[in-house]
Amino acid sequence: MSTGVRRRMGVEERRQQLIGVALDLFSRRSPDEVSIDEIASAAGISRPLVYHYFPGKLSLYEAALKRASEDLAGRFAEPHEGPLGARLLRVMRRYFDFVDEHGPGFSALMRGGPAVGSSTTNALIDSVRQAAYEHIVAHLGVTEAPARLELVVRSWISLAESTALIWLDGRRIPRGELELQLVHDFAALAAVSAAYDADMAALLSTMVKDEPADGPFAELVGRLLSLAP
Repeated sequence: MSTGVRRRMGVEERRQQLIGVALDLFSRRSPDEVSIDEIASAAGISRPLVYHYFPGKLSLYEAALKRASEDLAGRFAEPHEGPLGARLLRVMRRYFDFVDEHGPGFSALMRGGPAVGSSTTNALIDSVRQAAYEHIVAHLGVTEAPARLELVVRSWISLAESTALIWLDGRRIPRGELELQLVHDFAALAAVSAAYDADMAALLSTMVKDEPADGPFAELVGRLLSLAP
């Protein structure tokens, strides 16, 4: 039988609870629209107690953003097994899972939120992009990416970000189509770069040699051929 006595949380446990509550609220509405009073109410504590653990909403937002950025960076982790096209498609599905779950917060971060421009926020955004870059380059079996490959991968990561933001504004295109399109975009960027550089051409050949006939890269070729007169 319950005695009705609440267990007192330790400092770090309470901090993590507040971060989780804030992240949930920031995921459903822009951080600018969420007040400390709402966070306190959702956590079941008083407003002054929130300030006991965090100096203000900005520091709490940055802490929530750190947790979210670690989550997002982890979406690019994928076993180095099987065709590259299928791996990239799984990565894009997990990426859009995150965007779908954290839409307002993701949009506020990329378009301008309460901490945008701060050194902490910039560092967190850069850490996600760098983690994504390193994961993709590793999938290509390259230890040190040449300039053209770096351009392809970083351009593709930027494209994924902008595509997600446009999709959030009304979700007018089926999500699954965009996930597949982004995989095709990666292949297309690599193919264009290969037309200018022998090393990229060799890498492209390696990328597609084990792709199955029903894989994403093969589907792109089929779609392009269907456009020819």
